Amino acid sequence: MSKKPISPLRQRLIDDITARRFSEDTKRDYVRNVRKFAAFLGRSPDTATSEDLRRYQLHMAQQQASPSMINAAIAALRFFFTVTLEKPDLVRPLRTVTKPRKAPVVLSQEEVALLLQAAPSLKYKAALSVAYGAGLRVSEVANLKVSDIDSGRMMLRVEQGKGQRDRDVMLSPQLLQLLREWWKAARPQVWLFPGQNPINPVTARQLNRAVTAAKDLAGIAKRVSPHTLRHSFATHLLEQGVDIRVIQVLLGHAKLETTALYTRVAVSTVRDIKSPLDRLDVKLTKRAPPG
Repeated sequence: MSKKPISPLRQRLIDDITARRFSEDTKRDYVRNVRKFAAFLGRSPDTATSEDLRRYQLHMAQQQASPSMINAAIAALRFFFTVTLEKPDLVRPLRTVTKPRKAPVVLSQEEVALLLQAAPSLKYKAALSVAYGAGLRVSEVANLKVSDIDSGRMMLRVEQGKGQRDRDVMLSPQLLQLLREWWKAARPQVWLFPGQNPINPVTARQLNRAVTAAKDLAGIAKRVSPHTLRHSFATHLLEQGVDIRVIQVLLGHAKLETTALYTRVAVSTVRDIKSPLDRLDVKLTKRAPPG
């Protein structure tokens, strides 16, 4: 069965996305969201009005779409109307939705050790150790190449992370030793952690499954994903007294406020801060007159 041909309008959208070197995930999200808007509209999206866009956002809210889903749709439609159709005035009614900022789930150092020891294989033990030891996103772990290990400078090179930015991250001696053990055992050629077909890297889904298996085997009740290891990396550094701006660089955050979220879960840091009340040169425990 032949594939349905791509319409000229969709192809133009894809070309605009490709020209700006957006990721494949972004390309899929934008195309999918524009297609969903067209289905709601019941006609070609290039005939939409600003009132149609306003009605679509109201429709998503009435359907109890999450803030993330609504904002992803708005980003896609803004790109489509502003860049592809060159009609920026039409998207003025669209408003992004504020997402509730929840404190991330963080493992204790003891729980991290249990999780890594319970990893289903040396490959996944090494991959999850990179996620925690260098604070990488799951996609960054998956796309590491053997050539990204710089043992001379004790750095890992992260190429084209989130926001299409390159950065260097720490490579601890213990992590380097573990990665050498993995390399000697498997001799990966290109990808540090190959997938089932060695020409491709391991997938995020495979890493998620490995974390779930390790969590269950270790008896950890918390909801854990590979990103939990990144959260734990940042929180543990903060608790060790590492400057938050240094952590921002290591994580590859564009905004300091994103990194500052970890101050809400850095328990020992909060506990060790001396309250200004304790610095008052008075004794508050003496009996004071009532009223």
